[in-house]
Amino acid sequence: MHLLISLHPTVAVSQFVKTVKVASSKWISEQGVFPLFSGWQDGYAALACSLGDKERIVEYIKSQPEHHRRKTFLEEYREFLEKAGLNLDERYLP
Repeated sequence: MHLLISLHPTVAVSQFVKTVKVASSKWISEQGVFPLFSGWQDGYAALACSLGDKERIVEYIKSQPEHHRRKTFLEEYREFLEKAGLNLDERYLP
């Protein structure tokens, strides 16, 4: 799931993610819209971007179904971290 949000600086990302996961899990369970849903994964990734990148990111999110037919999320995530010069901790991957 991808979300593009504007988060107030006083709100911790971890608390926001927890709130979204709890509320959405409850809604999914009550509505029965995804009968095989058993819960969200433990981890998450949060990235910051500039307001000037908003439209590009919206288009990126919209294209996810097509995009992931060519490249898996994990392949893309590894490439993204490598380009950013970040080390990937394999313990946090599925």
